[in-house]
Amino acid sequence: MPETDIATAAEAEEAATLPRLYEVHAEDASCEGLDCVPEVLNRPVTGKSAAQWAYERLILYIQNFEKQLDGEHEVAMGFTGSEAGVLRIEGMGYFDPDMLTFYGTDLDGARTQMVQHVSQLNVMLRAVSKPKAEGQARRIGFRLAEHLEDGGASPQDEQTG
Repeated sequence: MPETDIATAAEAEEAATLPRLYEVHAEDASCEGLDCVPEVLNRPVTGKSAAQWAYERLILYIQNFEKQLDGEHEVAMGFTGSEAGVLRIEGMGYFDPDMLTFYGTDLDGARTQMVQHVSQLNVMLRAVSKPKAEGQARRIGFRLAEHLEDGGASPQDEQTG
């Protein structure tokens, strides 16, 4: 018979509101589950809009994807199910309660902004060669995570762009 942990009602409620992450990869992972997640993302989801929750989780996925890239590649985002193409990610934001915004350039260098409702969010992260003129590959996921960990501006104070 499997061993069962006993929890108080408060512990059970808290566990039900905490985010969960579960992934298995072919390669040995350097971290497991929420041990990899910046502390700011490892908090109860109550009080977060759908847009904020999606934004924070995307940061985690982008950051983990970037850890696998060499110095010649950067993360880009392909928007599946549309003709939008691929966007080299230079910025990301959200507009409560339910909109996400992605800023960057397409593979031809044209400035691009994608605005998407969270219910239609369906993206593919891709490794693309960094532009030859640039020195080091940029790591947007780590910059976005640092902004969250530093507290950033409150959602009411943030401006688009």
